Amino acid sequence: MSSGLVSISLFSILIVSCGAYSWPSPRVAENPSPYKLLEQYDFPVGLLPQGATGYDLNPTTGEFSAYLNGTCTFTLAESFYLKYESTVSGRISKDLLRELRGVSFVAIKRRLRIVEVRKEGEVLVFSVGPSSADFPAEDFAVSPKCGCGFICNVAEETEIDHHRRRGIYQNWMDLYLSSSW
Repeated sequence: MSSGLVSISLFSILIVSCGAYSWPSPRVAENPSPYKLLEQYDFPVGLLPQGATGYDLNPTTGEFSAYLNGTCTFTLAESFYLKYESTVSGRISKDLLRELRGVSFVAIKRRLRIVEVRKEGEVLVFSVGPSSADFPAEDFAVSPKCGCGFICNVAEETEIDHHRRRGIYQNWMDLYLSSSW
């Protein structure tokens, strides 16, 4: 056998064996969940409802988009509810969510876009334009469930839950009334 033929045969064997070998693909770092992202910026996870599927973040500018598996609406009390679009976006930094899009508070058939949430100690301040309302951050320790919100089984609601829900209702009512003028 000539040396040229041997070289071609060895080269062919090498190509075939390399094709059969599965080279490891480079590892792509996965984003933590959208809820973990909130915690990294010192926010409670309950600012996003259950069902958040992912997010995009520009760490330099803080621009983000969080994705839900559809729109999400739940009642806070009687004629008051929160509505999340399937994409919630804005800018995030430590203790501040601003330029928000995709989250609104609806009161008595009037929609108010929540434009900012800032954390001041253990209080969350929700802004709808020039008006704002304060809520204890602990009220958002768990993510609300689409359709029923923070308390899905009223039969299991404790007295503390009941008072907390009434307090939340009053804060949203105050926000609605202060934005009406």
